[in-house]
Amino acid sequence: MRGFFQSIVVFSAVAAWSPLSARAAPPPASEELERLRAEMAALRREHAEKMAALEQRLQALESTPVRSPAPAGPPPSPVPPPARQVEVPPGAGGPTGPLPVYGAATAASKIFNPDIAMVGDFLAAAGGNPGGGEPSFELHEAEASFQAVVDPYARGDFFLTFGPDEVGIEEAFVTFPAVPGGLLVKAGKMKTAFGRVDALHTHQLPWTDRPLVTGNLLGAEEGLAAAGISVARLIPNPWIFLEATGQVYAGGSEVFRAERRRDLTWLGHLRAYQDLTESTNVDLGGSIAYGTNESGPGFNTRLIGADFTFRYRPLRRAIYRQLVARGEAVWSRRVEPEGARSAFGAYFGIDYKLARRWTLGGRVDYSERAADPSLVDKGGSLLLTFWPSEFSQVRGQYRHTRLGDGTRASEFLLQLLFSIGAHAAHPF
Repeated sequence: MRGFFQSIVVFSAVAAWSPLSARAAPPPASEELERLRAEMAALRREHAEKMAALEQRLQALESTPVRSPAPAGPPPSPVPPPARQVEVPPGAGGPTGPLPVYGAATAASKIFNPDIAMVGDFLAAAGGNPGGGEPSFELHEAEASFQAVVDPYARGDFFLTFGPDEVGIEEAFVTFPAVPGGLLVKAGKMKTAFGRVDALHTHQLPWTDRPLVTGNLLGAEEGLAAAGISVARLIPNPWIFLEATGQVYAGGSEVFRAERRRDLTWLGHLRAYQDLTESTNVDLGGSIAYGTNESGPGFNTRLIGADFTFRYRPLRRAIYRQLVARGEAVWSRRVEPEGARSAFGAYFGIDYKLARRWTLGGRVDYSERAADPSLVDKGGSLLLTFWPSEFSQVRGQYRHTRLGDGTRASEFLLQLLFSIGAHAAHPF
């Protein structure tokens, strides 16, 4: 084959060269014929030599004995199927775009299973408290959370609490973030939007306990949480961040009770946020709640609250320095068979980050009792918190309390918080 192509090349060259040579000095026809015959003879010899070499190699291979195949080994391990792409719809509360999924088992665990987390709250107490107080050691609370996107239009959040004496549902609600009109709608059992402390889970608090006003006027640790519907909306304006929230609940807390279906609890909250400088901001809030109390139909409780949070965090040293000052005041008016009773309570706290993992804080409490406003409870606390990592913290708190009945308590509380799993970020 190679000789054939070489012949074509030679003839093409001869054909291209012939007109030029004819113009210059055409050679005699006999000389040209002899030259072509010589080239053809050379091509035949080269072709014959190559064919002879190929025949020799073929004979050598045919004379070599064939070896028996080696015994079969174990079957190769199966190769995992290539990654397939699962498209996550935008606006679903998670990452958008294609996500790689390897195999059916992994696909189910990553797509159809919720984010699961556990938070442990271990508490130790020492000192004198005539009223009893916390035991020397206890697992104060263990919280399990299950959170996931339901579909492109909803998200589900479940929080279960395991305490020393009970197991309960702290929150279980569905959120609809894409309701027309710019509304954020929630339905289920949830923490209320009243103030700042009532909306926080126990492990989110900057202290080992809740302020006295929470226990006296807002229903202790459980607070005002109940089943209901919440509607929130941002109020656009050129000056500040403004958010309005309206909620309606079936009375089920220590503060609000409902014996009839129409005895609902109504709650409103207005939040304003503003950056003062690149390192400081302020958060202000006002709340009002109204509903039937445990005295029965016709006897209502009204709560009015005001809260503020001031933050200072220099950008260049944000992980080493931070100052947070917060406070809240609550006015309560209860209508009972004996008459109306008004009570007031407040707290003020401050936290200062000394170093990357150390925070020093303090809190002052003042609260009258809703059932008997003549009894006033006062207290003060000093706290030191150490963060080994973002998944754990150790907090020590010295607490001195003077109750309205004359009882005094001086205690030291040690708290250890630890979490595992994909725990979502806390509200800002």
